[in-house]
Amino acid sequence: MDLRQRVVAFVQGGGSKAEAARRFEVCRSCVYHWLKRDSLEPKQHGSRRRKLDRQALARHIQEHPDLLLRERAAHFGVRMYSIQYACQQLRLSHKKNAALRRRRP
Repeated sequence: MDLRQRVVAFVQGGGSKAEAARRFEVCRSCVYHWLKRDSLEPKQHGSRRRKLDRQALARHIQEHPDLLLRERAAHFGVRMYSIQYACQQLRLSHKKNAALRRRRP
């Protein structure tokens, strides 16, 4: 925040945008962007909306631990890579254990 305020104050005080970029060692596009903004506060970004609901995936994995990635992908209507990536983000392992294999007919 302090750097942004100093750069904007320098330009508003009569300095050029290119000189502000060189003096404060930031790119010129940042200087132009900061001058356009209403507030210099950083924006809070939330997680983007995704097609796959991760909480629903976690529940589905608990309810059906022996399904394959392709079966989960078909259930949620997404690709297998999406399921794999979501499991990695949720820190869920897709490993099978011996107890599950013995229970299956």
